[in-house]
Formats: sequence, structure tokens, C-alpha cells
Amino acid sequence: MKKTTQFQLSFMMFLEFFIWGGWFVTLGTFLGNNLNASGGETAMAYSTQSWGAIIAPFIIGLIADRYFNAERILGVLHLIGAFLMYQMSQATGFNGFYPYVLGYMILYMPTLALVNSVSFSQMTDPAKEFSFVRVWGTVGWIVAGLVISYVFHWDAKEAIADGMLKNTFLMVAIASAVLGLFSFTLPKTPPKVNKDEKVTISDILGLDALKLLKDRNFLMFFLASILICIPLAFYYQQANPFLVEVGVENATGKMTIGQASEVVFMLLLPYFFKKFGFKKTLLVGMLAWAVRYVLFAYGNAGELAFMLIVGIALHGICYDFFFVSGQIYTDSKAGEKFKSAAQGLITLATYGVGMLIGFWVAGKISDEFIRPDGTHVWEQIWIYPAIFAAVVMVLFALFFKNEKIEYKA
Repeated sequence: MKKTTQFQLSFMMFLEFFIWGGWFVTLGTFLGNNLNASGGETAMAYSTQSWGAIIAPFIIGLIADRYFNAERILGVLHLIGAFLMYQMSQATGFNGFYPYVLGYMILYMPTLALVNSVSFSQMTDPAKEFSFVRVWGTVGWIVAGLVISYVFHWDAKEAIADGMLKNTFLMVAIASAVLGLFSFTLPKTPPKVNKDEKVTISDILGLDALKLLKDRNFLMFFLASILICIPLAFYYQQANPFLVEVGVENATGKMTIGQASEVVFMLLLPYFFKKFGFKKTLLVGMLAWAVRYVLFAYGNAGELAFMLIVGIALHGICYDFFFVSGQIYTDSKAGEKFKSAAQGLITLATYGVGMLIGFWVAGKISDEFIRPDGTHVWEQIWIYPAIFAAVVMVLFALFFKNEKIEYKA
């Protein structure tokens, strides 16, 4: 791959995840403080990610893969996204905000597959080359958080009270417009499927991979993947509002520690996989979820602030040891015929169904433990996902039989 092409792909990845991290992390804080949204309404806004994940395969399978170059549809989606982001910044109430965020996420989630498609089409050895491009996405997410907290200070309590968080949407609208225009300069990535070729709904959703559920171990992993997304949704939806409310300064910037740890533990994953095997690696990931929420429940912004920082830093173990390990496990179980279908099914089950349920549950529980002055009883809120993650871990330990999985890093 040429250096100029590598730069193009890296810049594309940087902007793709700068855009996501630039508004999604602080969304709950913005909604609660500036649009007076309830926990249930905040859950509705976050659930648009799940609806986007459910609808995305249809956009990719029925449109992008058949009729248009991937880089062109990527450009169009981000240009429309820039307009929707601007509209979100102008909303004065939740009812006016929700249609725009729903439309935006239905358009944004397919771009996650499109940037991968554009990247892979330019690589002769994706196993070696892709990580050097994809890491810039994580860098983009981190930079977005640092800009919000340490450059513009939009997540400071006084700034939030003044409505400054709406500027995150304006920042992302500009970045989305830049990526939209830049996408038309990316290497050509023509349709992979002949437009006359018949594609079924089963193909698009990966339903052929349902045959894998006959394997008891894969069934247990599949169910655990859906269930563990419920505590995951608590983190995405509640972590930033929690940190801001308890008085953590530069909360959004500090949350980027989680993305930095994600990079570190991604590098350590091959060692853990080889040393301890798949089952123990997954169990460590589940345990990390439970520990993280206990730390959130009993930490504070004063003397026990280190507990909150450790809880954030555990994100690398939480995400990599479960979700990345799960992708490797799925790949090994599926075989050549069902590889893509199996990954699509797991994505639909986790980011679609699992997190849809999780956001709803998180919204209900946060509304249950709200004080008359609008603050929350966070200790009670965080105990729920901690217990839930611990229960999923115990059930997985009991019913998943250990098996050897080869990991080729």
C-alpha cells in the first residue's frame, strides 16, 4: 500500500471516530442538563445507535454493495450527517432533537462498515496492515474528548449551565462535512455484488449463521454476548453524566483513558489468549465489568477519585477481553462458509438487540433513583449493572465448557 493511500485511510479513520466520540460521550450530559430530558428520553436517544445497527446491514447489503462505490456513499452519508448534526445543535427540546438524532444514527452506523470496506480494498495483507490504519480511529476518539475538556472546556459545570455543550454538535457537523468532501478523494471502491445478483434478507442479516447455535458452547457465548451488552449500555449512557454530576473536572477528557487502555490491552490480548485460553479471557472481561461498576458506586471526586479513574481505565479489559475475543471465537467456530454471516449475526445481537435492551433498562433505573433536586443516587444505580455482569459471568463459567481456540495475531 502506498504511503499516500495509508495517509488517506488513516485520516478517514481519524475523522470517522472523532465524529462519533465528539458528541456521543457527552450526549447524556447535554440531554439531562440542557434539554431537561428524563432517563427514559435519554435512553431513547442512545437507543438510536441500536436502531442504526439493526438498519445498517440493509443499507450496506441492498444499496452500497450493489449500486454505488463505497467511498461515494460514505461521502453522501457524512454530508447529510453534517446537516443533521447542525439541526441537533439548534434543538431546544427533546421532541425537536429526537428525529434528528434518529436520522443521524441510521445514516452513521453504516459508515462504520463502509470505512472498513474502503480500507480493506486497498490492502494486500489486511491482517498486518489494517491495525495501523484502524488505530487512528481510536486516536480520533481520544482527541475529540481532549478537545472538549482541555481546549474548549465545554463540559465544565459552568459551561454546561450556559449551554456550551451544544457546540459539540457544531464541531462534529464541521468534521462530518470535511469527511464527506474528503471521501470523494478516497481510492475507488466499486460495488462488490452484481446489481442483478439476488441477495436475500437472510444473507444480509447473517441468519445462515443461526446453525451455529446448535453448538451448546456457541449458544452460551451468543446469549452471554447479548446479556453483557446490558451493563455496557449503562457505561455509554450514564458514565459522563455521572462524572460531571459528582464533580469530576474535565470528565470527557478523563474518559479518553478508557480508549488509551483499549489500545494497550489490544496488544496484550494475544498473550492472554495463549496463556489462559478463550474461556478465562472472557471471564476476566466480564469480571472487569462488575469491578468497574463497584468502583463507580463507591468512588467519588475527592479522596476516592482514583477509584473512578481505575474504573474508566478498565474499559480496555472490558471491551477487548470480551468483544474482541468474541469476534475471534466467532471466526474460529464459523468456518469459511459462514464467517461474514456469523460476525454480522453477533453484531446484530449485541449492538442491535443487546444494547437496545440495555439502554432501556439504564434509563428506567436512572429515573428510579433521581432525587427531587434532579441529582441521582449513583451508588444504587451502579450496583445494578455490577450485579448483572457478575451473574452473567457466573452463568458463563458454569455452562460454557472450555475449548481450545487458536489465535493467530
